Amino acid sequence: MKTNRRNFLRTTVVAGAGAFTAGAVSSCSRQKGTTEMMPEVRTAVLASHSQKFNMTGYSASPLAKVRIGFIGLGQRGPGAVERMTSIEGVEIAALCDKYTDRVDKMQAMIAGYGLPQAKSFSGTEETWKGLCDDPEIDLVYICTPWAWHTPMAVYAMEHGKHVAVEVPAAKTVEECWQLVETSERTKMHCMQLENCCYDFFELLTLNMARQGLFGEIIHGEGAYIHDLRWQYTYDKNGYADMWRLKENVRNGNLYPTHGLGPICQIMNINRGDKMDYMTSMSSNDFSMAADIAQLAKEDPFYQPFAGKKYRGNMNTSIVKTNGGRTIMIQHDVSSPRPYSRIHLVSGTKGVASKYPEPERIALGHSWLSPEEFKVLEEKYTPEIVKRVGEMAKEIGGHGGMDFIMDWRLIDCLRNGLPVDQDVYDAALWSVITPLSEWSVANRSASIDVPDFTCGSWSINKPVDPNLPNGGNTKVLGNKGSSNQLEIKQT
Repeated sequence: MKTNRRNFLRTTVVAGAGAFTAGAVSSCSRQKGTTEMMPEVRTAVLASHSQKFNMTGYSASPLAKVRIGFIGLGQRGPGAVERMTSIEGVEIAALCDKYTDRVDKMQAMIAGYGLPQAKSFSGTEETWKGLCDDPEIDLVYICTPWAWHTPMAVYAMEHGKHVAVEVPAAKTVEECWQLVETSERTKMHCMQLENCCYDFFELLTLNMARQGLFGEIIHGEGAYIHDLRWQYTYDKNGYADMWRLKENVRNGNLYPTHGLGPICQIMNINRGDKMDYMTSMSSNDFSMAADIAQLAKEDPFYQPFAGKKYRGNMNTSIVKTNGGRTIMIQHDVSSPRPYSRIHLVSGTKGVASKYPEPERIALGHSWLSPEEFKVLEEKYTPEIVKRVGEMAKEIGGHGGMDFIMDWRLIDCLRNGLPVDQDVYDAALWSVITPLSEWSVANRSASIDVPDFTCGSWSINKPVDPNLPNGGNTKVLGNKGSSNQLEIKQT
């Protein structure tokens, strides 16, 4: 096969079809299309791309004031705007949504905190470009439907803006490469807003792993198991134009990053180890198509969504790393199950598990008692939590992890520090979706995972939750006020 990796994986698979570009892989003949061609496929995945600049560890010029433009004020954008009013050195510079009433609502909110009005961009689907063109914006914060994430991020970086983009950062392998190549060329940060990396137990286990408590890490598990049937079906106004329901015609792990990101940090993926190959399998769809069909009988609104083939309830993907570790990632949003991201870390000396709650740690054959757990928690709580953890809980955002994430991003930009989650993480954690689609469509055949770092994973330094640099950005006592809470120094 003469094609290179970029051409072979230029677009995502057609859901259920297992086809990429012409001359590549077809699911019509599994034996010839997958088994015999997999060596060539792997060669193609790894063949091309030379790193123009290593964004891991890159320190951009410090910004005394971070002027932020927010795009997307529906589900997540409003919370992000409000959290940012509590962080020193932030200016809410611009607000953008195609729906004008959403922008007006946010303008009223920041005015209520005594802050000046931001620039408004609304009314059309292209108005976001005006925000990205504005020279008085340093950071573009993207909270839009998934299909817009990469186009907006790329455009913003091309126009000299750092980018913070909601999950997943990209939908296709080609989009992942666009993010990487644009960030390297422009030297603009592109941080995926993976808030679960900043949840309290995830940070605790990251620090424990750094200090060797679990020994050599062997295996990790992460997931997004969340019964969202009400959101995809009965809540007509939850997602504009029902865009999230429409995404579910793709059969794979559509939302891998919440469970995957923290495990990758613990395993030093992209920073000492790398993903090698993966395989993926989905169950049948036992509920979504049936739910939509029933709703369509009762309400004409749902008729355009009926009769379609939706993804299976549970997807399970398995990754093998270059260092011999394994990662399991699961996705299920249409089964009646308790919420879980699993977050299981298994090493040669111990294991940690977040779900089912309560959180547990074992350093042998039995789980520690609550009293023993508390002792370890106090010993290994990382510096980032000691400094802003309690304030984060008060300000909120998924229990505080959203605020810790935003605070750390601003702290890095103000101090000219590398971001904790760089563009290679954004690309790698997002690429699981299209690769899982391909594997599912080809009877769970394995496929190589692109190395977006182009080999620099072997020299990149791991993320340190103990804040060796920075950590001095203050938290405002009252949103938007000049009253500042002193950050706890330890």
